[in-house]
Amino acid sequence: MPEMALNIEHLTVRLGTSEIIRDLSFAVARGASVAVIGPNGSGKTVLFRALVGAIPHDGTVTWAPGTRLGYVPQKLDLERNLPITGSDLLLARARLVGASRQDVSTVLGRVGLGADVLGTLIGTLSGGQFQRLLIAFALLGRPTVLMLDEPTAGVDEPGQERLLETVLRLQTEENVTVLQISHDLSVVFRQASQVLCLSRARTCFGPPREVLTPAILAQAYGAPIGFHMHDDDAS
Repeated sequence: MPEMALNIEHLTVRLGTSEIIRDLSFAVARGASVAVIGPNGSGKTVLFRALVGAIPHDGTVTWAPGTRLGYVPQKLDLERNLPITGSDLLLARARLVGASRQDVSTVLGRVGLGADVLGTLIGTLSGGQFQRLLIAFALLGRPTVLMLDEPTAGVDEPGQERLLETVLRLQTEENVTVLQISHDLSVVFRQASQVLCLSRARTCFGPPREVLTPAILAQAYGAPIGFHMHDDDAS
């Protein structure tokens, strides 16, 4: 049996009187890449917040001993007008996890940012630059599990490819376990080893070829859903 990075048993999450996630169970092997998909309101971000302990839940969430989490939320509750530079943000994280200035330079390179971002106020960064800065922030401390909530949102196409290549390299070369919320089903099909499809109608977990079928997607999204597969995706 493969070594497990995460085991979830009978997870239920309620927000007020609304039950967002009900009796969800699945396990993630160490080094796997799990894509979380589903329509808006299906509980994808709520799931991530429950996994990191940010909101209460019923059921059990068990991380492997020694797990180090790197988490990039979809939205960061940070006032962009504060006089904070990229250096302020990354060096504060570096001090917290015992990383060096060289580590800061390394993670910047991994996400395609130059050293000039260190002296730049975060409020003047583009949406894509700021998103990449947050991913660099998460990579400090050498996480064993990387959780990404729509990491390519607001990032231009070249930047998206760079980020996806970075995540894939971390998974394959450093055995980092990746959990990623995504709306790009072609990327999910190409890169994920497992797919969790959350839906009020039906929740499925399994390999992309078993979950990303027209019937399951139509039931989950309430309408026919198609996506483009390149020739090498289907090989």
